[in-house]
Amino acid sequence: MKEVNEEDFQEEELYEHHSFTVDPGQEMTRIDKWLCDRIANASRTKVQAAIEADCVLVNDRSIKNNYKIKPGDKIRVLLPEPPRDTEVYGEDLPLDILHEDAHLLVLNKAAGMVVHPGFNNYSGTLVNALVYHFGQLPQKDAYHRPGLVHRIDKDTSGLLVIGKTEFTLSHLGKQFYEHSIHRRYWALVWGDVKEDEGTIRGQLARDLKDRRKSKHYDDPEIGKLAITHYTVLERYHFCTLVECRLETGRTHQIRAHMAHLGHPLFSDEMYGGRDIRKESALPRYKQFIANAFEILPRQALHAKELGFVHPQSQEWMQFDCPLPDDFQQLLEKIRTYTGALYS
Repeated sequence: MKEVNEEDFQEEELYEHHSFTVDPGQEMTRIDKWLCDRIANASRTKVQAAIEADCVLVNDRSIKNNYKIKPGDKIRVLLPEPPRDTEVYGEDLPLDILHEDAHLLVLNKAAGMVVHPGFNNYSGTLVNALVYHFGQLPQKDAYHRPGLVHRIDKDTSGLLVIGKTEFTLSHLGKQFYEHSIHRRYWALVWGDVKEDEGTIRGQLARDLKDRRKSKHYDDPEIGKLAITHYTVLERYHFCTLVECRLETGRTHQIRAHMAHLGHPLFSDEMYGGRDIRKESALPRYKQFIANAFEILPRQALHAKELGFVHPQSQEWMQFDCPLPDDFQQLLEKIRTYTGALYS
């Protein structure tokens, strides 16, 4: 049996905070309003955020904010942190800040840094570093992630925007909800991607066989709609460098979508990217791949571009973050090994 990375569980584990069974005489009512009436200190915004994040299940299925409850419905509210009061302490950790003003900051998150605290993982996170940096950030939603309106996985590097005021958090959150945020990622994937560009569209939900993972479904009643546009940047015979533009932002969206396409991210163990996909006629192919895994022992994914409207000035802001050293070193070695040219 394949060894499980405990930190992957820590980042993705969900805990039941509330459980309800709807009374037989209950009239049909929107679930967000119904939950607000039954959960202490729960605002409509927080409940809707939890629903959008697939953290509210009805009869063990994801639902939308306008779902109307029915008698007998079994409702569970699941959140990433254990149901207890846990204070997040600031820690003096290095932050690569690209821009900061009175309202927000943009930073380059290093690969290996967990974004928010979780089970057995309450220190060394980006949130710990932010609490130290700001003193204390406002809490945006039910996840207790100070200042965060989006996230990237622990082993993904790249750009994040952090809000410093409630107004900024709400404004940025609305931009993410309306999909007006500009986000481009660079990913190295297995195989020779057939089309120069394309779009992956379908429903994403948790994989029932492995709750750490997301899975593509064609059934519109399952999960949430996820759309990824991709463009081939370079071809290396046995793998391909692609740029992915996110139209939506679901958990593990690029990782799950590229795996669904048959091209999992290089070195992404959770989605099959640590398996050598096929033999190659290139010399000492298996040894080269083993060495490549040592250079980049994480998924080959980097949040390279981020653009948004500044909540206060209303000016468009856009950032481009170079590939980190490990990713760049891997590409240089692959280019030398295959003699690939830019397409």
